[in-house]
Amino acid sequence: MCTNFIPSAQVDFLEQRAGPLAPVRAAATPWPSETFPGYAAPVVVRAGQDATLQVAQFGLVPPWSKDAQHARELARGTYNARSETVFAKPSFRHAWAHRQWALVPMECFFEPCWEDAAAHGGRAVRWRMSMPDGQPFAVAGLWERWTDKASGEQADSFTLLTVNADGHPLMGRMHRPGDEKRMPVIVPPDRYADWLQASPQQAMEFMQRFPVEQMRGEPAPVARVAKARQPVPRDDTTPPPENLSLF
Repeated sequence: MCTNFIPSAQVDFLEQRAGPLAPVRAAATPWPSETFPGYAAPVVVRAGQDATLQVAQFGLVPPWSKDAQHARELARGTYNARSETVFAKPSFRHAWAHRQWALVPMECFFEPCWEDAAAHGGRAVRWRMSMPDGQPFAVAGLWERWTDKASGEQADSFTLLTVNADGHPLMGRMHRPGDEKRMPVIVPPDRYADWLQASPQQAMEFMQRFPVEQMRGEPAPVARVAKARQPVPRDDTTPPPENLSLF
């Protein structure tokens, strides 16, 4: 699973890897420098034969959501989608069937490692996952556009696709002992256009673990400030300081 990442919107990087697609158009809406569920982030989606950069909420809201409150509740559990069941789950099957693929550009993402928890007061250590050369990369996702019937306003949202990572030399070390290991689907740099134009059948070919030799993982612990009666986050990640939800 992936709940926290640093987004990237380097338009040159995206254009270079978009293949035959038209240049990505930069979005004007701002977003936070670090993304958690409920936050906004840039995503690249297909618009006809072009690619466009738009801002969406991390946590997908399906089109059948009843109202804004229902949308917020649903989004709390839809920031990751299991590739094994995504085509059948009610929250995701519309986006999958309608080929609403997204590329989520990142500088890095974070995961909790419990290997040395005993030496850290029983807490996990946050690790930073990135590319060895430090260049941005993109994770496969789905996006949706939901309309609030009460106001008529539209809001875009997205989820990250994940695969099983049991036994992966790097990602298999993350998360609590006994939990299933998961990792986001990192799209090979030369296949961005292929992903955005894939059929549902072709999309399943992308649901693969990314090779460990093409990744870099390193501890990136969160600096903690002691506060009275302050609970420790379960996965050693800093919770969002405020709700920046689009809904």
